[in-house]
Amino acid sequence: MAGFRSVAVGGTFDGVHSGHRALLRKSFEVGERVLIGVTTDRFVTELGKAPSKSFEERVSELKSFIEDAFPNREYMIQPLNDFFGPLFFTEEVEAIVVSDETLSRVGLANRLRIEKGLKPVETIVIDRVLAQDDKPVSSTRIRHGEIDSEGRLLEK
Repeated sequence: MAGFRSVAVGGTFDGVHSGHRALLRKSFEVGERVLIGVTTDRFVTELGKAPSKSFEERVSELKSFIEDAFPNREYMIQPLNDFFGPLFFTEEVEAIVVSDETLSRVGLANRLRIEKGLKPVETIVIDRVLAQDDKPVSSTRIRHGEIDSEGRLLEK
């Protein structure tokens, strides 16, 4: 089951959709403890995203999902004001779970870890979850009414 003491994962988590669930499933599968970074309202605005829910609402929904799907598992949710967050730069984090969409940031993260005298983290990559139309499931597509949270196409 768990291969790492602590793994990191991050995102905006604007509505916990099938892509988020796959990312979290893998994180809890490989990690005894999962450190989850959630982008703050300020950072999400800097990224040019427009989530439908506030940071507090996103965290609340995420906690509800985790408590339901992974009862009695150890996790911590931290605000992300940048791509990595402060916990990423501790010896505690041994691995990071990312989608192929965000894989490119791991190289930079590991270079920064090495500069701080830390070991690089192992990288676990999951494929993006695709909707019925073979395009990735995303909160933006859900907000735009293209798909539902399971990736099913919606009538326009």
